[in-house]
Amino acid sequence: MKKFISIICMLSFLFFFESCSSQSNMDPQVVTALVNSQDFSFHAQRANPINYDVINIATSMPNATGTRIFDLTGSNYSIDVRPNNLEVALPYFGRVFNPTYGNTTQSSYRFTSKDFTVNKSQNKKGRWIIKIKPNDVRTVDEIIIEVSKSGQALTSISSNDRQPISYDGYITKNEEQKVQP
Repeated sequence: MKKFISIICMLSFLFFFESCSSQSNMDPQVVTALVNSQDFSFHAQRANPINYDVINIATSMPNATGTRIFDLTGSNYSIDVRPNNLEVALPYFGRVFNPTYGNTTQSSYRFTSKDFTVNKSQNKKGRWIIKIKPNDVRTVDEIIIEVSKSGQALTSISSNDRQPISYDGYITKNEEQKVQP
């Protein structure tokens, strides 16, 4: 029993330091400038579904852990916030209450919004809370991005036709768009 407890402690210790080493360490002034300019990208590294049925199915698959199934590193899932444009491309794991039949692309969050409002505030610990409300997308109520001083971010999406979901990741500066003549 003592070996079991010591093995669990060592594994949790390793996972803690692995998660700390994978964090991006941006300068807090750069993070503040990105948030104030409203011109940044959120890159998702991990999806956190709320539905326990999805989590139970993922952990019951042979030769796979549930935590690795929701790992999004290496993929291009992001939210691009620009002053006049909001582009969302994120996967969805959970229950959809009003599905559209025959269209499998509607199971994820993929949309572009031109009409949206952004409210941002900073709490006592220096974390930015950015609330984005797209007005021209009828299924998404609100996107909340909570950004730490180091650039790490947690995004949650609330929708009126599916269960909520959150994503862990980080923010970066948007790439310059090339204008084609």
